[in-house]
Parts: sequence; structure tokens; C-alpha cells
Amino acid sequence: MRKPDTIEHLYLDFDGFFASVEQQLNPRLRGRPIGIVPYEGGKTCIIACSREAKAAGVKNIMMVDEARRVCPDLVLIPQQPAMYRRAHNALVAEIDSVVPVDVVKSIDELACRLDEGQRQDPEDLSARIKAGIAENIGPHITCSIGFAANRHLAKIACAIDKPNGLTIWHPADMPAPLLAVPMDDIPGVGNRMKVRLGTARILNTEDLYNTQPKQLRALWRSVTGERLWYALHGYSITALPTERGMYGHARVLPPDQRGIADAEQIARLLLTKAARRMRRAGFYCAGLWLWLRFHESGWSVQHKLPVVHDDKALLSALSMLWADMKRGRSNRTRVLRVGVTLFDLSPAGQRQLDWLENDDLDRQRWERIGTAIDGLNGRYAATVVSIGPWAPPKGGNVGGKISFTRIPSAEDFW
Repeated sequence: MRKPDTIEHLYLDFDGFFASVEQQLNPRLRGRPIGIVPYEGGKTCIIACSREAKAAGVKNIMMVDEARRVCPDLVLIPQQPAMYRRAHNALVAEIDSVVPVDVVKSIDELACRLDEGQRQDPEDLSARIKAGIAENIGPHITCSIGFAANRHLAKIACAIDKPNGLTIWHPADMPAPLLAVPMDDIPGVGNRMKVRLGTARILNTEDLYNTQPKQLRALWRSVTGERLWYALHGYSITALPTERGMYGHARVLPPDQRGIADAEQIARLLLTKAARRMRRAGFYCAGLWLWLRFHESGWSVQHKLPVVHDDKALLSALSMLWADMKRGRSNRTRVLRVGVTLFDLSPAGQRQLDWLENDDLDRQRWERIGTAIDGLNGRYAATVVSIGPWAPPKGGNVGGKISFTRIPSAEDFW
């Protein structure tokens, strides 16, 4: 395995991305502590906050009531996922004009592989990226940048000097700066893994660095631990290819839409959005998972399907599962969160029909109907045709949520 003797990777993380986009759009928000919330009104949590709010003690995933006690001047802004997606695309294009973007890791993080010329002056490269963003996108959206021998180290370095920072870890200077990083800040070391490492008397980053690769493999119970060792030691590590395992959506329900009937309608919308994504990617599924969170408990069930991707088959299965869920529950039951997942995927070209079902003619008919519906919605860039009612809840954004690993496409907001 090759061990670079110079920096080869850049990692970039936008500072308070959702909040900084809002401040760039609205001059009245600049310099003020703002918190982004899923929807307007009701008890909810802060999903992102500005640097001014962070300085006052507000944190992500803090309940609004607590955040207001910490920062009485906090301004709450309902999220605008479609706008954040547009800002993300503009920013990636701007950065790509300075240095080719190797991989987009999330809505607010990306990485670049450096050629020989770009490695010579990382300070200048960073300055050009930041100047381009300020001039062509807006000065209120800032980023922090890390340089290192591999992407993993560059990501850790990126978090050292925030906001609007720059950290360069030349291989000749390692591992001293890495050993000063708390183990909690090492990507790949979560709370559960930290407990497991503690039982092996690995208590800090220096202990982790000095552990043997095979020992980390045993502690992780997979090759992931060994790969982490090589990454921390500055080796060139290539990310393993991943395969799509499922398509799904979930949503926290607004306080006034937590009844059983409202939750079912939102579940239908979520399932339809997930099915559209699956079809666009060229997959079928053979399983549906429905799960709900109530005030004091949760409920979930998985259901096997024939190999399908049409809305009629999936919505029929959802109706059956929903009826099972309702048995024994009062109509006054309150649903806090609902989610649907399509799993057991197979590429469209490898579809295997279940001969016991004997429904291929009916299935083909519904697939043709689905193709026509998708075509009409695509033509008008909106949901103009659907199977059953289409009434998005307050705040919209059903199926357009921005997660840590997925950036919505324009179609997700139709």
C-alpha cells in the first residue's frame, strides 16, 4: 500500500450551511443568531444554526424551548431544502472551476484529489476557492478546508479551524497534530465503538494510533477497523464501492397532523416519493418496511412483495400494513414520526417474476400506467397526476429532506 510523502487531498466543509444560505439570501438575518427548524410553529428542534447562534450556546438537534432559554434573541427559520440544493449545486460548480471535485460527500462537504501543481501551494489554492465563492456566490457562505495525504486525514484537519479556516497537515509533520485531536472527532469512532475501544484500554487518539491494524480489525469486527488504521497512518486509501440497498423516506409530523388519518396520508406520499426515486434509478423491490414512532413506543413491520416498482402494488401493500397497525389502537393515537423503506432491490434488467403470483399481465398494465404518470409529472415538473390524493403537509418538502448522505434531486420536490 502506497504512503504519500506530500499532501494529495483537499476536504471542504461549509460553515453552518443551511443558516449561512439563509443569511446570504436575506440581509436582515446577517449577524443575527438564527436557527433552522423543520417547520413553523409547535415544539420542534434546531436542525442547523448560524455561527452567531453557536457562539451563544445553541447547538444542532437542541429543542427550540431550550435554545430560546440559551439565546433569547434566536430567530427561527423554517427549512428550505429546495433552496439549499440549489445553493449546493452552484457552490460545487464554482469550486469545480478552481479544482476538480473528486467526490461530493454530503450537502455541505466535498473532497478534491490534487494534482502535482495544486499540491505546491495549498494556501493559494484555498484562497482562490474562498475568493471565488465570495465573489460569485456570496460572502456570507464560508467554508473550512483541510489538506492532508489522504481524504480521511483531510476531513479531520478540516474541522480543526472553524469557521472559515484552513489546516494543512504535511506528511512530514505527522502524527503530532493528529494525536492532539479528541478521539470523539475521529470519523468512524462513534459512541458504541468508543465504549468497545475503552474495554481494550484504547482511551485516546494516541492509543488508537499506536494500536496494531489487526487489533483494530478485530475490535471493529470487520476490515473497516484495519482500513482506519492505514488512513490514520497516512496511507493512500481507496474508498470501497457501495451498492444501493434500499430507498426510503421518513418525516417528523407537524403537531396538527399527528392523527392516524393524517399520518397515513403522509406515509402514502413518502412511499410514492421513494418509489419514484427507485424507478428513476432502474430498480425493483421485493420488500416494504413501515415504521412509526408514538409518544411512548414504536411500531414497525416488514412485508415481502413480489418483485415490483409500481405505485399501485406498493400503495396496496401499505394499506394492508396500515390496517394491521391500527388494530387495537384508538383513533386518538398520536403519531410523532412515520417512515417507509423499500428493500431487497434488484436491477430492472435482472427482475425475476414469481411464477406462483401469475400476475405479470396485470403488473405490466400498472407499470405502463406508472410510466405515463411519471412522464406527465416530469413534463410539468410537479405532481399533476397521482394514484390517490396528493395533499402535502404544512411546510411541504415530503421526500425532499436533506440527509447526511443524500442530496435531493429536483424531482424529489415535485
